[in-house]
Amino acid sequence: QVQLVESGGGLVQAGGSLRLSCAASGKISSINDMGWYRQAPGKQRELVALITSGGSTNYADSVKGRFTISRDNAKNTVYLQMSSLTPEDTAVYYCNAAVRTWPLIRYLEVWGQGTQVTVSS
Repeated sequence: QVQLVESGGGLVQAGGSLRLSCAASGKISSINDMGWYRQAPGKQRELVALITSGGSTNYADSVKGRFTISRDNAKNTVYLQMSSLTPEDTAVYYCNAAVRTWPLIRYLEVWGQGTQVTVSS
């Protein structure tokens, strides 16, 4: 009923930039928090950045100053602008959203299928 679709992943050289997008669709009443997570091979999934419906943000220490999360509430879309990329940023990046549905009021935590980001040295 609610789906998140990521786009913008790919291969980039170290020092380069990439912008990820995640669009939510379906029977949506409102969206509270939206975030980006990543999972590298052999590692746990970790929070990269979070943004609330009011625009407050939090970042992992490893990406502070390099990544920027933003959202367009009219489009139900969240973005992650990534700059000064290093090979350690290589991972599958997942979008997450806390969604209230309509007309039946349900609270759902929804995940995208993930998009691969590979940074070459």
